[in-house]
Amino acid sequence: MKLLKIVLISMMLLMVLGNTASAQTSLPKISVEVDESEDAKDLSVTLQILLMLTVLTLAPSIIIMLTSFVRIVVVFSFLRHAIGTHQMPPNQLLVGLALILTVFIMAPTISKVNNEALQPYLNEELTQEEAYDIGIEPIRTFMLKQVREKDLALFVSLSGMDKPETQADLPTYLIIPGFVISELRTAFQISFILFIPFLIIDMVVASVLMAMGMLMLPPIMVSLPFKILLFVLVDGWYLIVKSIMASFN
Repeated sequence: MKLLKIVLISMMLLMVLGNTASAQTSLPKISVEVDESEDAKDLSVTLQILLMLTVLTLAPSIIIMLTSFVRIVVVFSFLRHAIGTHQMPPNQLLVGLALILTVFIMAPTISKVNNEALQPYLNEELTQEEAYDIGIEPIRTFMLKQVREKDLALFVSLSGMDKPETQADLPTYLIIPGFVISELRTAFQISFILFIPFLIIDMVVASVLMAMGMLMLPPIMVSLPFKILLFVLVDGWYLIVKSIMASFN
């Protein structure tokens, strides 16, 4: 509703400016000024807008690095190559589906961050530092459940810091790269299993064509319908989504 009101107000403002411009010979001037603020709330609102724009700019990186998006989108990409349909489904569809599944998986974590950190901060119950410390904990917990100790140890050794006694002593900037590497490893493991049945079909079709002497016919043209049929018969999307979801538990 708030967004709708903003859109309507903007439209009415544009209509008023258009009528003013048509009635006068000079066009209205819109300027952005930096001036002193007499009220501290003005500065607070300005900083909130700046922070929001910064978060929106970094949102793609945050989604990719701190959530389940990496594992899902890599598996979907390998699946498309395994079937042999290099352009179907299109990238927009796969990325959109990966984002939807990411939101579904991260919903408990996002809800916890919103209830314990974001809303108290907006209600001026927490400072910015306190909100960050509380809000990052659910995200750290999610990453630590998925990351391997070997990957964490790699970045701890590369950073030169002493071995931490507990997970709480690990800096967040060390958990993130370890989490990404672990996600890539898990995604490649799932993709390897996905490739096996389609690879068998390719080998069988290639052997049959060679035995029939049809060497000029590309095997992928013959095997593609069979791979699509196999994927449909076993309800492939259901099994893949179910397996991905189960891998995060």
